[in-house]
Amino acid sequence: MTGFFGALAEAWDELRVHKLRVLLALIGVAVAVCAITTITAAGDMLRQVSAESNERWSGRPATLNVSAYPTGQEMPGIEEYVAAYDDIVARYEVEHSSMVMWTQTPFRFPSGTLQAQTNAVSADWATMHRFVVDGGRWFTEADEENLSPALVVNQSFLDTLGQRIEDHPTIVIGGENPVLATVVGSYPDSWPGEGPSAYMLVESHLRWASPEALMSSGVPSLELWVPPDTVDVLTEAVRRDLTGAIPGTQVDVNRMDSPDMSMIDGATKWVILGVSAIALLLGGLGLVNIALVTVRYRIREIGIRRSFGASSGRVFFSVLMESVVATVVAGVVGVSLAVVILHNVPLDTLMGSTVQDRPGFPVSAAVTGMVAAVSVGALAGLIPALVAVRVKVIDAIRY
Repeated sequence: MTGFFGALAEAWDELRVHKLRVLLALIGVAVAVCAITTITAAGDMLRQVSAESNERWSGRPATLNVSAYPTGQEMPGIEEYVAAYDDIVARYEVEHSSMVMWTQTPFRFPSGTLQAQTNAVSADWATMHRFVVDGGRWFTEADEENLSPALVVNQSFLDTLGQRIEDHPTIVIGGENPVLATVVGSYPDSWPGEGPSAYMLVESHLRWASPEALMSSGVPSLELWVPPDTVDVLTEAVRRDLTGAIPGTQVDVNRMDSPDMSMIDGATKWVILGVSAIALLLGGLGLVNIALVTVRYRIREIGIRRSFGASSGRVFFSVLMESVVATVVAGVVGVSLAVVILHNVPLDTLMGSTVQDRPGFPVSAAVTGMVAAVSVGALAGLIPALVAVRVKVIDAIRY
C-alpha cells in the first residue's frame, strides 16, 4: 500500500510540474466526460418526458380499456353499464378506475348556446392520465355530490365565456334539464384554434343529462389501471364477467398503453452510450498525444531513476498513474459541470412537456462518467508507460 500511495503522490507532483501541458489535454477529457455524463443523465430525463407524454394519451402502465357493444337492436340501459362496471372494480379491487363517456353538451354562452365537446370521467382519470390543470383545480370526491355540476374547461371555453378562472365562473347547461354548472379548473388548449371543451364528472352527467342525451353519448367505457403483471389474467376475467353481466353485447378488453416502450427506451439508451463513447474517445486521443510528448521530454529523468534502482514495474505504474490521476480530476470536473447544466437547463420545458415525476440526477450517470474517465486515463497512459519502461540508463546520457 505504501508503494501505491507513493506512486499516487509522485503522479500528482508530476502533474503539477507539467500542469500546462496536462491542462490542455484535461480540458478535452473534462468536456468529454461532461458530455457522456450529461447525455446519459439527459437520456433518463428525456425518456421520462416521453413516457409521461405517452401516459397522458394512453394511460399509465398498465391501463385496460373495457367496453361492451350491443350485438342486437336493443341497447342496454346506462344503469346496467354502471352496475356492471362498479362490480368489476369492486370484485378485482382496482385502486384507480374511471368510467368514460364522450358527448356534446349545450352550454349557454353570452353569445348564444353552443354545443361543446364534453368528456365525462371519474376523479381518478386525471391520476391515470397525468392530467394537470393550469388554473383552479381538478375534481375531488366532494364534487360528486354537488347540486351544481363541476367543470374543468379549456382556455377556449373561458375565452368564449369571457371570464377568468379566478372569477369562479358559472354557466348554464341547457337541454331538457337546465342546471347551473361551476367552472373549478382550466387547462390549455390542445391545439391552436381548438373550440370550447370541458370535463365533467360521470356522476354529474348521469344525474343531469336526459335519457336521450345519455343514449346519444354511445356506449360508456371503463378504464382500469392495473399492475402490468396481471394484465393477461385480468383481461380474460373481466371479459368473461362482463359478458355474463351484460348479455347481448360484445365485450372488448384492450390494453391502452404501449408495452413496447421499454424496448424503445433500451435501444435509445444504447445509442446514447455509443455517441458518448465516441466523444470520450476523442478526448482520450488528445491525452495520449500529450502523454507521449511528456515522456519524450522526461527520458533523462526516467533514465536517472532507472540508474538508481527503480524497477520497470515502478516506472510503468508511476507513468500510468499520472494519466489516471489526471483523468480522475477531469472526471470530477466533468461530472460537476453535468450536474450544474442539468440542474439549470429545463429539458422538459424545452421538449414542450412538463415532467410530473422529475427524476433526480442519476447516480448511474455520474458513475458512468467517472468509470469512463478512469478507463480512458488507463488506456491513454498505457502506451506512454510502455515507452517509459523501454528507456535505458544510457538514454539519460544521450539526452
